Amino acid sequence: MKKAAIGSSLLLFLAACIWGFAFVAQSLGMNYMGPFMFNGIRFLMGGIVLLPVVFIRLRKKRTAEKEVSFKFALKGGMYCGGALCMASLFQQIGIQYTTVGKAGFITSLYIVIVPAMGLFLKKRVQGKVWIAAAVAVFGLYLLCVNESFSLGRGDVFVLICAVLFSVHIMLIDYYSPKMDGVALSCIQFFTAGIICTAGGLILEQPSCDRLISGIWPLLYAGIMSSGIAYTLQVIAQKNVEPTIASLIFSMESSVSLLGGWLILGQALSPRELLGCAIVFSSVILVQLPERRRNGNQNCR
Repeated sequence: MKKAAIGSSLLLFLAACIWGFAFVAQSLGMNYMGPFMFNGIRFLMGGIVLLPVVFIRLRKKRTAEKEVSFKFALKGGMYCGGALCMASLFQQIGIQYTTVGKAGFITSLYIVIVPAMGLFLKKRVQGKVWIAAAVAVFGLYLLCVNESFSLGRGDVFVLICAVLFSVHIMLIDYYSPKMDGVALSCIQFFTAGIICTAGGLILEQPSCDRLISGIWPLLYAGIMSSGIAYTLQVIAQKNVEPTIASLIFSMESSVSLLGGWLILGQALSPRELLGCAIVFSSVILVQLPERRRNGNQNCR
């Protein structure tokens, strides 16, 4: 495996860790504001954090290159931002009507949905990826589902969220190699943030006092989860297949349980620990290089 791919995989794993601990921030944030306003502010924060970086990077390019790349990034950023906005909203709304265990399992079905979408785009999917996806889904079941599985109102919302996150991963896979990743990330944040904030002002009743009370969850979700983690995704996916990226992102569920244990004092059951181990094994499996049939090929 190329060093670039290994490094990118580590960046994706770091993003998954940040998102895993963000579940604590998202849970606390919902005590102070609705899903539209919480997502709107966090995404706007992420975009603002990246503005200086985008400005510095664009100044180093020639004017012609800057104009072309910005036009293409604007289109890609708006598409990615729209998918990110809708996926996040469906997830946040669905969690209100279903258990966190079911929501985590259903959301992680993008592990299977992404390879399926790749088939429609005529992308080759390695056999080990399908095996690893099946193993990861089983691990996530042990990890998240502790009650009888039934599809209720909230489950439907989260299932739609899983499909939309799969679309977002595929869009990032298409646009990130063709443009500046930081600019793409910045534009998608502002797109998602404006849509969500407008929805919050219309459908919810936000107040300055409640927003200030929930500032710490917002800061983590906005700066770390949005500004840093999603940017790591955009940059790192240039060297990683979307199916492999989705499997690495599945570690988010394991990290969220670890975060609950470390920060909230929630103990992990033997079943949950087994699920963590199985999910981690699936990620390791998909990262293993394939054996080449050509005997003249050198090992890497």
